[in-house]
Amino acid sequence: MHILPTISTSFIVISAIFVAFGWYYIAKGNRETHQKLMLWGAAFALAFFLIYASRTVFVGNTSFGGPEHLKLPYHLFLFFHITLATIGGVFGIVTLLHAFNKRFAKHKKIGRWTAVIWLLTAPTGVAVYILLYVMYPGGDTKPMIDAILGL
Repeated sequence: MHILPTISTSFIVISAIFVAFGWYYIAKGNRETHQKLMLWGAAFALAFFLIYASRTVFVGNTSFGGPEHLKLPYHLFLFFHITLATIGGVFGIVTLLHAFNKRFAKHKKIGRWTAVIWLLTAPTGVAVYILLYVMYPGGDTKPMIDAILGL
């Protein structure tokens, strides 16, 4: 079992669960619970990102180990996931900043989009994990730090 990818994927799922419940509680008018759940969601998303970035630098990204005829569809799906995750992360930061600065009208407007994007990002991340570590054995990795240093 690949422990870091398993942990980081678990963290993104936990993050999405907190976001979903946070959205539920704000719809019910419970701001305090909403705030706590969303902060936990952000904390798990940050933990995911730190593990993912560290792993990329020191271990490398796992190449697709599945059949050749699935490489293009996999990479297109991966590109979609990475785009969603990047947009979701940026929107998440902006949404949190609006909340911390008490700009609740802007927070509410962008927060809806942020939540939807994040709730789409998590399952696509799980699908990438399943394709790389469950269905097909992962390919080679090369740490980014080695590539940068020419090792």
